[in-house]
Amino acid sequence: MGFGGSIKMAGALALTILAGAAASNPPPAAGPAQSVTAKLPERDLTKADVDTWLDGFMPFALERGNAAGAVVVVVKDGKPLTQRGFGFADVAKRRPVDPETTLFKQASVSKTITWTAVMQMVEAGKIGLDKDINAYLDFSIPPYDGKPVTMRNLMTHSAGFDEVQRGLNSYDIKDIPTLAVAMKRQVPQRIYAPGSTPAYSNYGTALAGYIVERVSGMSFDDYVEQRIFAPAGMTHSTLRAKLPARLEPLLAKGYSLGSGKPGRPELNSFAPAGGMAASGADLGRFMIAHLSDGGALLKPETAHLMHDSITRMVPPLNGMALGFYEQNINGRKVISHAGDSIEFHSQLWMFPNEKVGIYMSMNAAGSNKLSAAIRSHLFEAFADRYFPAVLRDGRVDPATAREHARMMAGTYNKTRRLETSFLKAAELGGQYKVALDTEGGLVFSAAQDIGGAPRKWVEIAPFVWREAGGKMRLAAKVENGRVVRFGIDSSSPFMLFEPVPWYSSSAWLTPALLASLAALTLTALFWPIAALVRRHYRARPARSVAEWRAYRLTRAFAGLAVAVMIAWPVFASALLSDFSSLNGELDGTLIALRIATPLILIALLATAAWHLWLVWKGAPGKLRRIWSVVLVMSAIVLLWIATVFHLIGYGTAF
Repeated sequence: MGFGGSIKMAGALALTILAGAAASNPPPAAGPAQSVTAKLPERDLTKADVDTWLDGFMPFALERGNAAGAVVVVVKDGKPLTQRGFGFADVAKRRPVDPETTLFKQASVSKTITWTAVMQMVEAGKIGLDKDINAYLDFSIPPYDGKPVTMRNLMTHSAGFDEVQRGLNSYDIKDIPTLAVAMKRQVPQRIYAPGSTPAYSNYGTALAGYIVERVSGMSFDDYVEQRIFAPAGMTHSTLRAKLPARLEPLLAKGYSLGSGKPGRPELNSFAPAGGMAASGADLGRFMIAHLSDGGALLKPETAHLMHDSITRMVPPLNGMALGFYEQNINGRKVISHAGDSIEFHSQLWMFPNEKVGIYMSMNAAGSNKLSAAIRSHLFEAFADRYFPAVLRDGRVDPATAREHARMMAGTYNKTRRLETSFLKAAELGGQYKVALDTEGGLVFSAAQDIGGAPRKWVEIAPFVWREAGGKMRLAAKVENGRVVRFGIDSSSPFMLFEPVPWYSSSAWLTPALLASLAALTLTALFWPIAALVRRHYRARPARSVAEWRAYRLTRAFAGLAVAVMIAWPVFASALLSDFSSLNGELDGTLIALRIATPLILIALLATAAWHLWLVWKGAPGKLRRIWSVVLVMSAIVLLWIATVFHLIGYGTAF
């Protein structure tokens, strides 16, 4: 899952309904409602065959996606099978991608290094998976609902932390503090009880890295270099924000589009969660260690504990291991991790039983962010080529399927989200809709196919759907006849979707906001126009002094309210468009907005209510009375949104 990509905010499968998936849906009996995976004859996984296949896919994919370069590494039976570079690490200089030496920013693939370090400390008896992490810290993470956070919670992204963006990224090395400072300067609020809900957390992973630092007595950078990179033979890897001099010239340029100019190298304060730069060959060596029962990194029993301790929040979907997450496919167990920043996009997949791993990274997002689709297709095509299978799904009768789809329809939010800061307002354009198609089937706006079209979902068991002609599943948990959460295979280990409370649902708030802004804009614009018309015709409506005062104040505050509500998205855009802005450069503007917003909106509501009272007790006038009500309702909507989405508040945390 992405690291830097969390701001601009996500394949696979063998299926059985497990007991306890939902209180109101007992598991179906074996037979027609269940999936059966029938394996097919396998193609020999050889270097020659993989190279031929990659040569037919990768150059076209890069060209089609307007990408810059990529590296693909396949390992098998403890050895590299093939290591291939495609395209360019530096487009302008025509520097090709070298799989052995070209460094790619790994974003959240870095987390697998951190979790391996944690398991080394577990193996050494210095960290307990189920012990309160405060035992290892020099500051406090308070309990939630009386429950402490454990290392297992951190490793399964179920500590319950809200998202953190402040200070997360920068382009300037001066903005990158020590890990200790980064962990203490803004402890995120808790929005879930620990262990209850998967909510992917960069802070949680960085906190685990800080715990490794404290219990090992070494800086995290030194620990990783000595205990992971060196024994694994990863000579072209680093987690240091300032790249070592020998590695700096080897870093690939990052691009939005391969045909465009390179961006500035991204730095981050949560290095254990997203700070690694490494070559494709080094990631191959890392996979080899894990696929060799831990190799030089972990004892076999520790590696199996890490890979096989699966937490499933919505069975039968993919679950979360200790640090890695499942992306099971064609009846095969696959553990994986992805990493996405603005410009670099990586993922590794390991087939533990087959001792096979595949890794790829790209140094450009590509047109329409096609890098994600290229990555997904590469994995699925690899699995279908070398580990093919036929999925024989059951079916739910049409009437029941329509009823279940109807129960799913609604507005949802991700469990990984910005809940307690003003950035929550992004939900007004970013909540997720589940709707019905013309045949009564599901349409999920966030799950599109490789061509950008909505997937068609077929219910294969009660509250379990599979995309027609594909591999991805969607499943829901139902309690007391209501859908309480659902997930899709690609993200279910670390993020689910839950119904949005009515009071913060964009389904009605977004149109209400737009209508209110339109009404207030017309009110503000019509004020000087009406004054000019009256002056031209020398006409002055019969109004009391109080009515004229209320009229003018309402129009003035209507214009100010529109201005302040427009200022918020402009501010957010400026804040998020440059990583350096996340480090406090715009705090003065933020404070000014947080002061101005309540003052203006409360004043608007007060003057609009005063104006309404005067209009309705004064001379009859249908249009005037209707518009006075519209103004009060518009003021209420804006004040409601500002309160619910934390535009009103104090402080500069986000």
